[in-house]
Amino acid sequence: MKQMMELSQGKIGGQYTIQHMNLPLNIEKRLEALGMTHGTLISILNSKSRGVLIVKVRGTRFALGRNITANIQVRCEQ
Repeated sequence: MKQMMELSQGKIGGQYTIQHMNLPLNIEKRLEALGMTHGTLISILNSKSRGVLIVKVRGTRFALGRNITANIQVRCEQ
């Protein structure tokens, strides 16, 4: 079985599947509207200062702060 982890712990170039989001409802709904739902594949493109991650979801790039990425549980796909 593949290990669960926080998205903030992911590595550049890694691919992960979203398992659970533990975020305020308004933020969770916004991310879902952008295509970040349970079971979605997410790639980490870059990691900026202070934990900001540049990710790719369904062909679109996003910058997510550490306060968000620390509350998204993912499963490594590599």
